[in-house]
Order: sequence, then structure tokens, then C-alpha cells
Amino acid sequence: MADLDLKPQNSQNGPQLDGNQLVAKSLSRLGVTHMFGVVGIPVTSVATRAVSLGIRFIAFHNEQSAGYAASAFGYLTGRPGVLLTVSAPGCVHGLAGLSNGMANTWPIVMISGSCDQKDAGRGDFQELDQIEAVKPFSKLSVKARDIKEIPGCVANVLERAVSGRPGGCYLDLPTDVLHQTISESEAEELLTSAAEEQSQLQKLSSGSGNVVSSDVERAVSLLREAQRPLIVFGKGAAYARAEDELKKLVETTGIPFLPTPMGKGLLPDTHELAATAARSLAIGKCDVAVIVGARLNWLLHFGEPPKWSKDVKFILVDIDKEEIDLRKPELGLVGDAKKVLEMINRNIKDDPFCLGKSHPWVEAISKKARENVLKMEAQLIKDVVPFNFMTPMRIIRDAILGVGSPAPIVVSEGANTMDVGRAVLVQTEPRTRLDAGTWGTMGVGLGYCIAAAVASPDRLVVAVEGDSGFGFSAIEVETLVRYQLPVVVIVFNNGGVYGGDRRSPDEITGPHKDDPAPTSFVPGAGYHILIEAFGGKGYLVGTPEELKSALAESFAARKPAVINVIIDPYAGAESGRMQHKN
Repeated sequence: MADLDLKPQNSQNGPQLDGNQLVAKSLSRLGVTHMFGVVGIPVTSVATRAVSLGIRFIAFHNEQSAGYAASAFGYLTGRPGVLLTVSAPGCVHGLAGLSNGMANTWPIVMISGSCDQKDAGRGDFQELDQIEAVKPFSKLSVKARDIKEIPGCVANVLERAVSGRPGGCYLDLPTDVLHQTISESEAEELLTSAAEEQSQLQKLSSGSGNVVSSDVERAVSLLREAQRPLIVFGKGAAYARAEDELKKLVETTGIPFLPTPMGKGLLPDTHELAATAARSLAIGKCDVAVIVGARLNWLLHFGEPPKWSKDVKFILVDIDKEEIDLRKPELGLVGDAKKVLEMINRNIKDDPFCLGKSHPWVEAISKKARENVLKMEAQLIKDVVPFNFMTPMRIIRDAILGVGSPAPIVVSEGANTMDVGRAVLVQTEPRTRLDAGTWGTMGVGLGYCIAAAVASPDRLVVAVEGDSGFGFSAIEVETLVRYQLPVVVIVFNNGGVYGGDRRSPDEITGPHKDDPAPTSFVPGAGYHILIEAFGGKGYLVGTPEELKSALAESFAARKPAVINVIIDPYAGAESGRMQHKN
């Protein structure tokens, strides 16, 4: 009975609030509008109290998906996504979302209930030292040990999640603290104090970093003198809302640009200076590269030869000084991407320069990009049945482009499906692509879809997923139907991980040789039927005409739907970037 919703009581000190109400009031007062999670002992009342104060609570089946949703919500809105879990196993499941937020540097706050403090160490129900468990995956982990600490703790984790390099924070709420009471007048004093403290912290963290004018001048000088400059930007620039400043920099200077996967759309993929289709040439031959809101990690080959020239000079724009110190670039500019780019653009304005379309470097990039696009279009134009990956991806691309503005948010996960989709699907608007990200996390799909639909209710959400990726969170299609979210999930069904049974004969031996391959699923699985069980719309397609019809109908309806696209199980292969790891 530890989860009972306690009502305000009257005493000599006037009306009383319990810890559940104070948590909800703290979240509401400090700007939280949405929460994601799974309720149960001891946090159900936290959720119901939050809802009564106007916070929208999206209830999931699994804390992992709820956590992925909270992290993506933080990225899309710039405000911490809040994940609520029960104690111990709920907290552990929630670590998937918290750690994913840390890896992607997205702001997320996980709030978990925990056992009574007096019973810790005695084998209490769902007992776990959750503070220690979450430390490796969070910027800050705090426990409210008394009801009076709740507002300050909530303010602290919310602010730390977005300050500096965004990431994950954790708040632990013991059961006994949730059941403590406090007078309304004292609660109001604590809430006011917490709000003032949060405001002060926001002012302290609102600067542009440690960038000085001489560093900006040097950055511009390096670009001006470069023969083959390149601008690379990632999801950090997207999070900073730096698209206008990037556009101004690119179009003023005429420097080609290359987005990382979730940087796509900050400038349209169709822009004449886009180097995406000439990626190998761009990074292999550039002599000065400005990296804005992206890390020189595995996605950018660590900034090292042979993918990059050994003589390339990097200018890193990053909110985190430690990241710049780690990479040891030619020049580091520490600060918010939008504000640093504003400083660079102001400096260039005083003495403009532009490479121009006839510049040898611009011509080389443009020529190579055109050649590669033509090669891909030659593959895409063919209607291959049974489907390979290219034919349905082209049809999906054209359907998404046909929606117009606001463009749909595309969620992508899988091996072949995500790799092909990254090359084929076109992003024209900022923050319209969500994929496996820095960690290459499978299972993010439905959580990301729900976050996108909630954060951007004016946009259609389209998930393009492999059947393996879809399987991680497939039950959340019920959540789509329950909240009637405008999400269309397209499953590329090729019968397994990478494509079913690809074993050589010498691998099919031993006492369990008749078992399915570790990569195999049930052939032709009816994923579309799953959503129909909950009242959504399912489609089974195997031809271009069937797919076009399903896309047209589901996009127009803007209702929860699953399109089950049957793919040849022998089509596709692991991407070149990952092949050596598998």
C-alpha cells in the first residue's frame, strides 16, 4: 500500500502536501511540460499529481523505450526530457535511455523511486543503491533524503542536464520521502527559492564560452587562406539551433559542407554546396575543416589518416573544453555553436570572401557529388521485385518529399535499412532525422517516434526500420494507438538481422544445427497485424504499387499505422564503415 495517493491534510499548520505533490509542483513550477515513463510502486502518485498540474504524462510499456523518448524529447525541444521509473529494475531498465542521452549529449533527467531509507541494506522490496548504479551514466546523481530537499534537487538536476555539454542527470526519491508531509506555506517558500536558484544558474550558463576575438580572427584567417576548406556540422549544431548561422557562413564564403547523419537538414541535402555525395573526397582532401557541434569520433574516423589528410587543420567548435583538449585541434573555440558562428560571421562581414562556383575545390566537390548521385539514381530508378532495399527506399523518399513543409520527422534504425536510408532519404529541414546515433543504439525507434510526435505535433512522423530494430520496441505501437499519434512505421522485413540465415555450410553443424540461425526470424512475419490488434492500421506490401498506395493512405490519415514491407532476405549487406567490426 506504499503507493497510495495521499490527500492534503489539515493540521495546526494549515493544509499539508506530501512528497508526491511536492515533486509534481516542483516539476511544473520549473518548466517541465512532459514526462515519459512506467508507473508503479512508489511513483504512481507522482505521475497522477503531475498530470493534475498540466504536465502531459506518456505512459509506456517498457522503461527503455520511455527513456529513449525522454532523451529524444530533450534533443528536439532543448529542454530536459523527464523519465519516471519505479525502483531497482525500473531504474536499471531506464539506464538505457539515460546512457543514450549521455552518449548523444542530449538533456535527460531520470527520476526513480527507491526503497525506504531505514530499510536500505536489509533486503527491502526492490532495494538497490541506485545512486551508485547510475553514476557512470550521468552528469549528476542526487537523492532527496527529506521532503524539504525535493524542490532544490529537482531544480539542480533540470539545470545541470542542459548546462555546458547537455547530458543525463538522476534524481532518487525514497518511498519514505514521498510519504512525508509539509505545510503549503513552507512548500511555497521552497519552490520560490528553487525557481530563483534555477534562474541564477541559467544566467551563469548562458554565455558563449571562452571564445576571444583573436581566436575568431585566427579561425577566419585559416579559412581565408585554405585551398580546400570544409564545414562539418553535427547534431550539436542542430541542438544549438545554429541553422541560420551555418547557412550564412556557407553562402557567404562558398565553402562546401558535410553534415553528420543527424546534422542532415540544417542545410537542405539538396543545397548546391552539399558534399554528402562526395564525402570521401571532401574529408580526404580538405586542408582546413571547421567541425561545428560534432565530435571527431568513429563517425568521423577520429579525424585521422587515411580517411583524412595527415596535414588537415581542424577548427573545433564545441561547448565542452574537455572535448577540444582531447582532440588537440589546430584551433578550439569553446562555446555554444550558434553564438560562436555569429562571432565568425561578424568577423567575415568586415572583410568578406567567397570561393565561388568556379573555384577548383568547389568544382571538384560538385563534380564528384553529381557523379555519385547519378550512380545511385541509376540503381534507384529500377523497380526490383522481390524488393531490394533501393526500390522501396526510393518510393518512401518521394512520398516524404511530397508531404511538403513542415517536413516529416524521419526516424531510422537498423543495419541495411538505416545505412541505405541515410544515403537515399532527403532531409530539407532541421532536426528532422533521428537515428541510432553516437552509440549505434538499436531499439530507439518507437521511443523516438513518440517523442517526435509529442514534441512536434504539427509534423508527421515516419519511421523507417529494419525488422530487427523494430522488434526491440514493437509493443509500443499500442502506445501510438492509445495516444493517437501521427506516426507511420515502415518495417523492412527481410527475415532477420542483416537478412536471415547467411551461414556457410561448414557453420551449420553440431547438435543444434536444425535450430534457426542466430540471425533468423520467422519468415514473412506479420508485423502489420500487431498494430491491428490495438486498433491501428496495418498494411502488407510487396510491390511498388502496394507500397505507394499504403504510403498515400497512411500519410493522409495521419493515424498510427505499420507498413510491413517484404524484402528479399538476400538483399543488402553490412555497411563498409561497420563491416570490419562484425
